Amino acid sequence: MASWKDVEEQAPELAGRARLILDAHKHKTLATLRADGSPRISGIECEFAGGELTFGSMAGARKLADLRRDPRFALHSGSDDPPETPNASTWAGDAKVSGRAVPTGSPGDDGSEGFRVDVTEVVVTGLNEAGDRLVVEFWREGAGLRRVERT
Repeated sequence: MASWKDVEEQAPELAGRARLILDAHKHKTLATLRADGSPRISGIECEFAGGELTFGSMAGARKLADLRRDPRFALHSGSDDPPETPNASTWAGDAKVSGRAVPTGSPGDDGSEGFRVDVTEVVVTGLNEAGDRLVVEFWREGAGLRRVERT
């Protein structure tokens, strides 16, 4: 699995934009899997430190139980609405990171737990310069960087 540092080394421009978008808002959305396999969405904060993307969970949180049972997750940045044309291309877009949450150590005395991210995918979605096409750029572990434009 890849660390955030690995993503930065393999796709530095994409990683830089994803990080700026993720850092633009304090609160993000984390999707985890419930015991029955259905999705759960929770609010979360994350940070970049020492080449890792990290986040934590309070004791008793359902997302913590989800991650202990199945570490797969998807993280989505906060997002602003794109501006109206002709300035649509100035929209920063949004960012998504998927991977596995790896515990960073023993749970805290209060039962809280920290995680680092093993990254499997990073996606940045924005608009082209004309503001008339959606641009999706993504890095996948083992597959490298791709860019797709959609109308």
